[in-house]
Amino acid sequence: MEPRILVLDGNQRASLAAVRSLGSKGLWVAVGESSTTSLAGFSRFCSYTLAYPDPFSSPRLFFDELLRQILELRISFLLPVTEATTYVLLQYRDELPEKVVLPFPDNQAVEQLANKNELFKLAQKLGIPVPKTLYCQSVDDGLRALDRIDRYPVVLKPYKSKILQQDSILSTQVSVAGSRKQAKAVLEKYPYFDFPFTVQSFIEGGGQGIFALFDHGEPVCYFAHKRLREKPPGGGVSVLCESAPVNQQLKDAANKLLQHVRWHGVAMVEFRVSTDGTGYLMEVNPRFWGSLQLAIDSGIDFPWWLYLVSTGKSIPQVDWQHRRVRWLLGDLDRLYLVLKSPASTYSMAEKFIEILRFLKPGLRTRHEVNRWYDLRPFWFELRQYILALRD
Repeated sequence: MEPRILVLDGNQRASLAAVRSLGSKGLWVAVGESSTTSLAGFSRFCSYTLAYPDPFSSPRLFFDELLRQILELRISFLLPVTEATTYVLLQYRDELPEKVVLPFPDNQAVEQLANKNELFKLAQKLGIPVPKTLYCQSVDDGLRALDRIDRYPVVLKPYKSKILQQDSILSTQVSVAGSRKQAKAVLEKYPYFDFPFTVQSFIEGGGQGIFALFDHGEPVCYFAHKRLREKPPGGGVSVLCESAPVNQQLKDAANKLLQHVRWHGVAMVEFRVSTDGTGYLMEVNPRFWGSLQLAIDSGIDFPWWLYLVSTGKSIPQVDWQHRRVRWLLGDLDRLYLVLKSPASTYSMAEKFIEILRFLKPGLRTRHEVNRWYDLRPFWFELRQYILALRD
């Protein structure tokens, strides 16, 4: 029977990259999103689009409607791209038809890595460096933990970035507190600290990620990139990045973790590398990442290879290539933030240099969304961008 693939979260750039990857191989690919139109849905490689209820406001309703459409469209391979849709599908995976491939290991393995409290405990057992960590179960527990801390800043880290509840999904965020007073205010302000979390020492240094594909506990490939520009400029989403050699220390740590839980599928393992070169584990995300198109352009076609290993097929031999990819509208947003920054942050000379860098991003830089062979997603993105400016 012809394979029929459904990629969820169609407004994500990673979803667009996956649709282009799989669709260009001649596979039938549908795109789903909680809106009637989406970025990936406008790709020429998308054969069908569908809408489903917002998983954040009603996880069960989202799954029931998605299941109906999976049966109606005879979907055989299901690819969620965000943590929200991933966690809902894993929660109800036993209700999916047997023929539908969901490229993840068993739920226990996912929980060991996606649950940061469990992840750090596992990493410590495996000898993988983690920041000094206090484990907390509630706000009161956290306030008592603050009494034992004599050095700030500290990092307050919820156990998951998306917490699946009975009737909603709760989004969380990591907070850095420079004093006990600030930490106490954060704990008392946000409802997600009623769930487990950690208080960690702050590691001076920079973030680095290792991107991996595993086939039932065995590594298939690794990839790494270097962030050249981010939005906001102080640290955030990558808007200009290039492929980079994989750091061996970080690769060994990621390999130890993923092999231990017999991981299957893709994973993004994030570290913070201190000034002395030590890589401290930050988190593991069981999903594709925003700059997925860069890996594909560099010869590491994660979506296609994920499909191959999940359907029992062999991976082709390819050579890794150095590439650079730019998210144009994200880079434009970044430039705007730089230009409106006070002189104490960016001088007039520095702002002028940033304009020149924007106009000349570098030789052989490819655009992530706007590609001549598939321009409709960019027109859709541009229209949404303009509408947002008007609002």
